Amino acid sequence: MREIAVIALVVIALGCAAPAPPPEPAAKETTAVGTGTVIAGDGVEIAYTVTGTGAPALVFVHGWMCDQSYWFNQVQDLAQDHMVVTVDLPGHGRSGFDRAEWTVAGFGADVATVVEGLGLEEVILIGHSMGGPVSLETARLMPGRTRGVIGVDTFQNVESEWDPEQRKEMLEAMEADFVAFCTTFVTGMFPEGADQDLVRMISDDMCGGPAEIGSSLMRNFADYDRALAMQSAGVPIRAVNATLWPTALEVNRKYADFDAVLMEDVGHFLMQEAPETFNHHLRKVIAELEAGTDRTVS
Repeated sequence: MREIAVIALVVIALGCAAPAPPPEPAAKETTAVGTGTVIAGDGVEIAYTVTGTGAPALVFVHGWMCDQSYWFNQVQDLAQDHMVVTVDLPGHGRSGFDRAEWTVAGFGADVATVVEGLGLEEVILIGHSMGGPVSLETARLMPGRTRGVIGVDTFQNVESEWDPEQRKEMLEAMEADFVAFCTTFVTGMFPEGADQDLVRMISDDMCGGPAEIGSSLMRNFADYDRALAMQSAGVPIRAVNATLWPTALEVNRKYADFDAVLMEDVGHFLMQEAPETFNHHLRKVIAELEAGTDRTVS
């Protein structure tokens, strides 16, 4: 039971998924503006891709041990009428790996560097799992530029705390055998009846990444104040979450203009498990933030 509890805590904090197979070509082609890099304050290279046109720009931030390609199904859809920017956080994908310290706050500054480098005047930040808190950090650094933040299976309860003994056990297990811990972690993020090919693909992808970076990030996130980050972002915050773990709406509303859409029969990787349904909900939330309304998301 303790192991299950630890996995549940980690799931609502971090996570990512390998990309689903490409969908059928859309009726309208997207416009690929191109790929590029910017340099972070500590000299690390940050890779990004820009697809499509239209404001506000949608900036997608991946989760722990992932990269920008995992947003494939969202890019192809949303780039029909928006500029879509996907980023490889340092230590992931095509970005640089030479960094002394790995933190959520540092990643927030990295995404802000990309936004500033591209000269984007207005953005909506969309972050999966760890990418949600990273997006809060970015919004805090860019007052006036960020229309809102959309979390993807994150922000379930920003007041939840790690049990000290569970935190200790989790970090020790991860640092002793990263692959074994990660494999158990990945399995716990899926509902019963999940596609086992997808489970294996995600497990291979996540658990094959740099263990030192993964462990360092997990240690930093265990001490990260999500409530303060939400309060400090200064923008409307929305989420598209799975019902596999409860989302505490009233708790989160103490810290921000917050609401959430809940999806059933999916796990932590909802944007890969049910991309069409997810994209439908995401578009509705984007439209709400573009309109500047504060009504309840439904």
